[in-house]
Amino acid sequence: MSLLKRISTGLTLTAVAVLAATGAALAQDAAAVVEEAPTLSAGDTAWMLTSTALVLMMTIPGLALFYGGMVRKKNVLATTMQSFAICCLATIIWTVIGYSLAFGDGGNLNAYIGGFDRMFLAGLGTDTLSETIPESVFIMFQLTFAIITPALITGAFADRMKFSAMVVFMVLWIIVVYAPIAHWVWGGGFLGDAGVLDFAGGTVVHINAGIAGLVACIVIGKRRGFGTENMEPHNLVLSLIGASLLWVGWFGFNAGSALAADGSAGMAMLVTQIATAMAALTWMFVEWAVRKKPTVLGIISGAVGGLVAITPAAGFVGPIGALAIGFAAGIGCFWGAVWLKPALGYDDSLDAFGVHGVGGMIGALLTGVFAVEAIGGTPGLIEGNAMQVWIQLKGILVTVVYCGVVSFILLKIIDLVMGLRVDQETEITGLDLALHGETVP
Repeated sequence: MSLLKRISTGLTLTAVAVLAATGAALAQDAAAVVEEAPTLSAGDTAWMLTSTALVLMMTIPGLALFYGGMVRKKNVLATTMQSFAICCLATIIWTVIGYSLAFGDGGNLNAYIGGFDRMFLAGLGTDTLSETIPESVFIMFQLTFAIITPALITGAFADRMKFSAMVVFMVLWIIVVYAPIAHWVWGGGFLGDAGVLDFAGGTVVHINAGIAGLVACIVIGKRRGFGTENMEPHNLVLSLIGASLLWVGWFGFNAGSALAADGSAGMAMLVTQIATAMAALTWMFVEWAVRKKPTVLGIISGAVGGLVAITPAAGFVGPIGALAIGFAAGIGCFWGAVWLKPALGYDDSLDAFGVHGVGGMIGALLTGVFAVEAIGGTPGLIEGNAMQVWIQLKGILVTVVYCGVVSFILLKIIDLVMGLRVDQETEITGLDLALHGETVP
């Protein structure tokens, strides 16, 4: 074989080898892409279906009973009606525009708001995935958060707001307050990009609802007879049942926010139980020491405060952090409901701000202290990352300012157009009979 032929043959074999290697590499890359593409997980889907049902149970019947038992008998139907009606309203708003604003693509404005590309849930099919679960399940899970958040606000203005005004306020509030803040934290917005840790809704749900409730009760004014008439809860058994349903449902709220049936969900469930029990006992013992008797209202309020406080931290802290957060929530929420409210003179009827606002701030801030890198991927102050506390504080402040200002503007506009508050006769008679034509025998 001539030298030229040998060289030609060698080059040919080399080219074939290179092409074969390149082909193999491309095949490996293609396989990797296929492996990385999201695939449906039956286990994750089953858990998220269960979690979604649990979170919906938190509003109807959980919150409805919790709030319904704490008002006077003449307003129990009006109070439970608000939770039920908001469930229906939020569902339609979320379908039409809320989900799109929270989780859609906002283009150049995506840091601040989603787009209109997913209005009426456009593009949704049975095979559309969100990570390892159907997108329909993710939409429904997030809808349950959009339901309970405005429902929490109603506790602040119980006994005195027009039903019509409440409907208008909640529709607007979900669109211009809830959806943007949800986008900022969970939908690719600037708070999430800045590193704010909010596993299941400390800022999006509880601080948001608490601040809106505080603004609403101040704008509307105190209940008639506040401070002089007996406004004790009419049926604490209903409230205890409601609080129990909230506690059980909260496992879907927190553990479900892992969006998978995995170790993160398991840890979130465990720390939720620990923090809740600690907060309930802390409130009970503080009340026992201060007021000489432990009350049913106190222990269930403490439990809800613990549930609130652990919500932002659930996927980031361990058992020790949960104990600390629960202890702080028990003391802080007792202070917010028992001392701060009378000291400042506002009438937050069912302590929406005292429990959800104060508890949410405590939990969000302490997430930055007790976050464990091995659990949630981000270290907190105790592990040497002091900056995380500042990041959490910025998230709290942004939520407080935006929610407070926009809620105030909405309430003032509605008051100017149609009035917020029922008249004196309606308030004295009771909202059940005057607004809904029904009473509890």
